[in-house]
Amino acid sequence: MTDKTDETANEITAAARQAREIAERAEGTPQPGDAKKWPLAKIGIGIGSAALAAAVIYAARSRKKD
Repeated sequence: MTDKTDETANEITAAARQAREIAERAEGTPQPGDAKKWPLAKIGIGIGSAALAAAVIYAARSRKKD
């Protein structure tokens, strides 16, 4: 009876030790949601400006036919 209790205690302490080691190794590593965010608003404004400029150039090109 005591052997089974000791065996269970050893499994529990081994699992706790393994979890602690994994947590110590994971310290300092970035979390999945902590990545650098892209400036999507600035990119969108840049793309919108480029599209607007292209539309103006295209419209002006059709008027130059003399």
